Amino acid sequence: MTTEPPRLSVRDLSVRFHLSGGRTVAAVTGVSFDLAPGECLALVGESGCGKSVLASALLGLLPGNARTRGTALLDGLDLLTARESVLAGTVRGRRIALIPQSPASHLTPVRTVRSQLEETVRELTGLRGAGVRPAAERAAERAAFPADHLDRHPHQLSGGLAQRAATALALVGDAPLLIADEPTTGLDRDLVDRTVGELRRHVDAGCGLLVITHDLAAAERVADRVAVMYAGRIVELAGADDFFGAPGPRHPYARGLLEALPERSFTSIPGMPPELDALPGGCAFAPRCDRATDACTVVPALTAPPGAPGRAVACHHAHTRAPETADA
Repeated sequence: MTTEPPRLSVRDLSVRFHLSGGRTVAAVTGVSFDLAPGECLALVGESGCGKSVLASALLGLLPGNARTRGTALLDGLDLLTARESVLAGTVRGRRIALIPQSPASHLTPVRTVRSQLEETVRELTGLRGAGVRPAAERAAERAAFPADHLDRHPHQLSGGLAQRAATALALVGDAPLLIADEPTTGLDRDLVDRTVGELRRHVDAGCGLLVITHDLAAAERVADRVAVMYAGRIVELAGADDFFGAPGPRHPYARGLLEALPERSFTSIPGMPPELDALPGGCAFAPRCDRATDACTVVPALTAPPGAPGRAVACHHAHTRAPETADA
């Protein structure tokens, strides 16, 4: 991990979707983080918490009914206010590469994987002639995409193969920032390990990586830091070693995510996340939290708890140990 200035600096990013009938969906609220060259930040949380919306906002891919606030500076360029011509011409693919959550929708159905890789090589690297095909094949190999499937069309691929094809396309240009949205979906454990290893090599080469994932085991292997999202907000930000090891998460929701893993207590978090168009007042996790008090009627700020340098937690009780771990 590097101490260079951040490659990506996000401050107070909020996204609202305005729906018919006057409804508003608070998809992302007040998110701030930095991502340095040579660093991986894993963004984790249950489905519907705003992780993929955040990624779409950074890439300028939100629908027309979305409204954003805040800033997202990529080497000085504010991604939230940049014109579409700038994002399409100089950012997507070149400065930010995306491994999409739904790879099938990002693959051209009438063209083979090979032809799409070769076109991407020509567009992003400037290569022409005999060098294009081997460059495309190297990208496929990095993503563990089998060479004997390169001449197939997307509809002939399994979900896992489509995921690997999309990963290969994202790796072609060696963009300085890579956003990987559920990059291990549909992969067996061996391929997860290989994908995580390639992503980590990308980081170790000096690139920034924002990985959005439900796979906490993969996050533990690849991440330098972890950001936990709940109901559109980051509720905990911590170094990966502290988060997955000792002392562990400080926010009750983050702790619940870890305890739900089979290799831990395999205990699910009670209740369901709130709908983003009907968020409760105060701490959104309070209705599911066994530590909630009257203080939780106020939204907690994301701050560093006492004695926890390098960590930020949005919980009124972050300075105390959970009852179930007090004697651990």
